[in-house]
Amino acid sequence: MRVHVADHPLIKHKLTYLRDERTDSPTFRRLAEELVTLLAYEATREVRVEPFEINTPVAPTSGIKLANPKPVIVPILRAGLGMLEGMTRLLPSAEVGFLGMVRDEHTLEVSAYANRLPESLHGRQVFVIDPMLATGHTLVMAFEFLRDLGADDITAVCLLGAPEGIEAVRETADSLGIPVTLVLGSIDEKLDENGYIVPGLGDAGDRLYGVV
Repeated sequence: MRVHVADHPLIKHKLTYLRDERTDSPTFRRLAEELVTLLAYEATREVRVEPFEINTPVAPTSGIKLANPKPVIVPILRAGLGMLEGMTRLLPSAEVGFLGMVRDEHTLEVSAYANRLPESLHGRQVFVIDPMLATGHTLVMAFEFLRDLGADDITAVCLLGAPEGIEAVRETADSLGIPVTLVLGSIDEKLDENGYIVPGLGDAGDRLYGVV
């Protein structure tokens, strides 16, 4: 598994304001979208392309375009929705699927409750978006789910990650038999006793959409 931490001053700047408890939900959503677009630039370095012949106003030339089948973006509900606009801004022709997963606040175990994905992801590059990589249980389950549908290349884009979660994902990723990449805005210090990232930014879903 490849782990890439996007080290850029603008990413650190936006993360600072995302972390700040005084940042309201509208500002948090805007910053999350902007940050994801920066992370998506790094995450799509290996996106599959194919040659494409065009004519400029001056002469014929060769370029590239996204290869078929197109990549699939999969936000993990609900917090991943706050990252979708930033990702599709860079990949507007990608298809979008949805995967709903919930973590039990007591056991920290994850279960799936919604699936709006193609029946087959055979030969597809998949970009999973989820703000927080905490225990890693959600991404582990998502990766296995997507691999079983035929995905043969998975990249996860997260705003923050904890070392414990990264290691848990690595253990699973190495057994999947397909390329897996993690793209993160930051690797934070640790998880606390409740499974929250420290220093983190709190509950991303609540900060994006309010407590419901």
